Amino acid sequence: MTKRILITARAFSASGPHYELLEREGYECIFKAPEHSMDAETLGALLPGIDGLILGLDDCSAKALDKADKLKIISRFGVGFDNVDVAAASAKGIIVARAVGGNASSVVELALGLMFALARSLVLSGSAAKKNEWPRPRGWELGGKTLGLIGFGIIGKQLAEKATALGMKVIAFDPYEKTTDSVELVTLDELLNRSDIVSLHCALTHETRNLLNKARLAQMKQGAYLINTARGAIIDETALYDVLVSGHLGGAAMDAFASEPPLDNPLLQLDNFIATPHIGANTREAAANVSMLVAQNLVDVLSGKPCPNLVNPEIYEAL
Repeated sequence: MTKRILITARAFSASGPHYELLEREGYECIFKAPEHSMDAETLGALLPGIDGLILGLDDCSAKALDKADKLKIISRFGVGFDNVDVAAASAKGIIVARAVGGNASSVVELALGLMFALARSLVLSGSAAKKNEWPRPRGWELGGKTLGLIGFGIIGKQLAEKATALGMKVIAFDPYEKTTDSVELVTLDELLNRSDIVSLHCALTHETRNLLNKARLAQMKQGAYLINTARGAIIDETALYDVLVSGHLGGAAMDAFASEPPLDNPLLQLDNFIATPHIGANTREAAANVSMLVAQNLVDVLSGKPCPNLVNPEIYEAL
């Protein structure tokens, strides 16, 4: 019987090597990718009769998975999987996989771009110039500044390499990274106290939700900048608003928010805040890389082959 694949990731197109891979396997591909991410009820209604899911940012909670009667694998389009109830998936024998490293360069380059934009007030100055205004805010150079990375996985390591090439001093906090020769590993308290720029590159888990709360934001250096290209809920957005308004932080830039799109979010009204609409992985190169990874993950699992990118490998091993 032909296996049916539901695709909700908007960047996964019906052309290219990734799609050809699915075609060669004889899968029936069903594209359902609305403009905004689906809630659990909407996604769940699409899951009956589906063997594999290539998932975007839709709510794949237990409520959605309750409707899955044949689902064998959720292949997440990206590296984050906080929108998937992994425990509920595991309980139903559903494998969860992700595209490890596929969008790393794309996210790294956006993080660097946001650093430059904050340091030189590029958004504010550029908007003013288009209105025939001519402010000349005094910025500062990245060279010689201390960059603190919260999370030192693939993305953190690539960003550290590029930042070092710019002449920055890089330190990192990652409780799962024990030793490294490339940067100085420090405690979270030390990182917040020392860094001129803090950049987030950790997953959203119960440990990292609201990791940067009111108290921790207050620990950051006066005038420091905060970059978030990870997940919005890692930061307490109300507390961030307060430290930006007070001037304790010089500025912040976020590519992800706790609620997306961030309608009526007061952060969007601040001149020292830059928002981008979750575009960290949205480059041609990242889309191609991630598309191939998620397709290969799906094919590997459905054909019983080894797959290196599993979130719950113990379930696969038990099958």
